[in-house]
Amino acid sequence: MFQNQQIPSVVVAELDDTLLAEAFVLDVREPDEWDRGHIEGAVHIPLGDLQQRVGEVPADQKVLCVCAVGGRSGMATQFLNSIGREAINLDGGMHAWQVSGRPVSTN
Repeated sequence: MFQNQQIPSVVVAELDDTLLAEAFVLDVREPDEWDRGHIEGAVHIPLGDLQQRVGEVPADQKVLCVCAVGGRSGMATQFLNSIGREAINLDGGMHAWQVSGRPVSTN
């Protein structure tokens, strides 16, 4: 998949478990997408709400942004980095996550 050099990204196959454990995982999909399954421990803030709810995203923690395939999370990554946060896009999103056999939570 195309990776924009201006958006820090990681693919699921290269996602370090340490990064995953230490990062604030931010899922920016819509509520119905979230309900169908998400990364355990992720926080759900739809992309359209992110600017108003950015205070819920820790300023002192790396943020892993997730959506369905990487487009919306790429926008979230760009936004967060532009305001001084350290954010990384999960390239391929939940689609790549599930295809790789990673666990999905519906709670």
